[in-house]
Amino acid sequence: MKSAIVLLSFLLILLIASSSALSAPLLAYRIVKTYPHDPSAFTQGLVMDGKTLYEGTGIQGVSSLRRVELATGKILAIRRLEPAYFGEGIAVEGQRIVQLTWQSGKGFVYEKGSFHLLSEFTYSGEGWGITHDGESWIMSDGTPTLRFLDAKTFRVLKRVCVTDDGQPVGRLNELEYVEGAIYANIWGVDLIARISPQTGAVTGWLDLGGLRKQLGGAGRAEVLNGIAWMPSHRTLLVTGKYWPKLFEIKPLTP
Repeated sequence: MKSAIVLLSFLLILLIASSSALSAPLLAYRIVKTYPHDPSAFTQGLVMDGKTLYEGTGIQGVSSLRRVELATGKILAIRRLEPAYFGEGIAVEGQRIVQLTWQSGKGFVYEKGSFHLLSEFTYSGEGWGITHDGESWIMSDGTPTLRFLDAKTFRVLKRVCVTDDGQPVGRLNELEYVEGAIYANIWGVDLIARISPQTGAVTGWLDLGGLRKQLGGAGRAEVLNGIAWMPSHRTLLVTGKYWPKLFEIKPLTP
C-alpha cells in the first residue's frame, strides 16, 4: 500500500528530492486562502471545473469520486468504487470525468453531472495521476515517464521522460495541466514539479513543506497530494492525504 512506505525508501526519496539537491529554481508562493477539507479523505486526485471541485480518494474499500463544496468542504455527491479498486488520479474533459486505479490496470469514465459510469479502459502498469491538456490525457504511473493518451481511445500517443538537469525524476503522482505546463506531486515529499510537456524538463519546484505548519498538529496527515488549478484566480488548490485543510496558493515566480 502506498500509504505504508518503508522508512529506508522514504529517507532515500528525501535525499534525492530534497531542496538542496534540486537543479531547477524554487518557485516562491503565498497562501491566498485556507478551506476546510475532509480529514478522512485519502486524496489521490483533485480538479476544479468552473466553480466545482472534484476529488478522487484512495484505499481499497473506501475509494471514491466526490463533488465537493470548496467553501465548506461538504461532500455534495459521491460515487464509491467497488472494494477491489484502489482509486487514484482524476481529470475532467468536457462532460467526462476520468478516474484511474492503482494496480488494477483499469480506468473509469463517468458522466460529470451524474457520476454515471460511461465506459472503462485499460492500461499497462500502475495508474497514479492524470490530467488533460485540451487535446490528450496525460498520465503518470510512478516512474519518470509521462504517457500522453488519445482523448477518445486512451491509446498511448507518446511518452516523455521527466528530468531535472538531465536526471530522471520519479514518483510522479497527481498531475495538473496549468497554462502550458504540467504540475506534478512527487510522492513521499512536499514538492511539486513544474514540467515542460514538450521536453519533460523540470522548469521549477514548489517546496510546500511550510504548509504542514498550518495543519495545527493534525497527527494523521500524510503526504502532500492533490493539485487543482483555478484559472479565474490564477491560483492552485493543494492538499494532502488525510489533511484537514485545503490551501489556495499563488505562485509568485514566473
